[in-house]
Amino acid sequence: MTDMPALLSINNYHYRRGGSDGVYLDHAELMESLGWRGAFFSMRHPENLPTPWSRYFIDELEFGGDYSLPQKISMATKSVYSFEAQRKLRMLLRDFEPDVAHLHGIYHHHSPSILPVLTEAGIPVVMTAHDLKIACPNYKMLNRTGVCERCRTGSVLNVIRNRCVRDSLSASVIVAAESGLQRSMQTYRKHLTKVVAPSRFFVDKFVEWGWPREQFVHIPNYVDAARFVPDYEPGDYFLYFGRLAPEKGIATLMRAARLAGVKLKIAGSGPMAAELTELQGQLRGDTEFLGFQTGADLHALVRGARAVVLPSEWYENAPLSVLESFALGKPMIGARIGGIPETIDEAENGWTFASKDIAGLAQLLSTVAAMPDAQVARAGRAARETVEKRFNAEGYADAMLSLYSSLGVKTSSRGLVRQERNT
Repeated sequence: MTDMPALLSINNYHYRRGGSDGVYLDHAELMESLGWRGAFFSMRHPENLPTPWSRYFIDELEFGGDYSLPQKISMATKSVYSFEAQRKLRMLLRDFEPDVAHLHGIYHHHSPSILPVLTEAGIPVVMTAHDLKIACPNYKMLNRTGVCERCRTGSVLNVIRNRCVRDSLSASVIVAAESGLQRSMQTYRKHLTKVVAPSRFFVDKFVEWGWPREQFVHIPNYVDAARFVPDYEPGDYFLYFGRLAPEKGIATLMRAARLAGVKLKIAGSGPMAAELTELQGQLRGDTEFLGFQTGADLHALVRGARAVVLPSEWYENAPLSVLESFALGKPMIGARIGGIPETIDEAENGWTFASKDIAGLAQLLSTVAAMPDAQVARAGRAARETVEKRFNAEGYADAMLSLYSSLGVKTSSRGLVRQERNT
């Protein structure tokens, strides 16, 4: 057996669909650069990146499409417990023996049914908690009424009563059934060796929901600052970029920008696009909608801003948008909710305000707009330094290797190899 350590990375999607999918791919690439052998277990999808491991991937399972009733019933069953995922994972494990399995997003596609398979094989199981799913059935602790933690001390039937999943009765019934089953079987708690939480807020929140603190380790996300070219010169507009969804607080930001009389640019797409456009017509503020932006175009928008604003109204974890803005040399104006305040050093690399506080945000926007350019530029330089010193690949890799080592991986003269386990 080779002495090169082996990592099995598991995620629903094998392409950069969202932030957590990017972390899944970047994590695997980083481990490979450190000498690890890698394999992937994911779902078939037309946009997947090419990989020889795709022959083990589960069949595509997308919700919200035009499916027949039998297909919908099959999908609902798989989202609760997938025998297909178990079977294909066992096939993969016959051809690849990992020292660690690192999970990202698995629910509703692979389902937690794969966890006992890994345990039976004697493989340590690590999951990065990109969201709150292992506690909250709908993974956001959010529904149409706002932040919600009713299931912490109550029944998962609350999911159905409040239609917590996409405000849909059928979707909420399926998720309530899945969550009820996993709670009764204690699937996550029994089979997850360790849970990585990118924010301290998430660790504390899981503990509030009854999880043992020792099952968690706080490892912040990172960005490779070398891939971002900063511009510290302050622009004349404020920028929001991301999903146009109710929990993001964009309506609050638009009202605050109108009150402050500042220029605002919004880059993104999502379910609130039409509603926000209508709101702009009512407010008549200096707000410009730019649609979905990515890559060099998005970087240029960030570099041209005075500051980036993240006005969230839900429990954000550790948004990569903050780190990317910092890497591009821009300070952040962020809501004091979830993990956002953990990255912002007040009046150093950004500023914070109480979530949902329109007047407070308006005052902050006015203050930063009137601030001398040299002072804003200093905040931008401090933001870049924050990423370089606190949220870098080296620190992330060291923390992950330390975690893996604690699970039975040791350092040898030729890198990391699995310790022999007693059988």
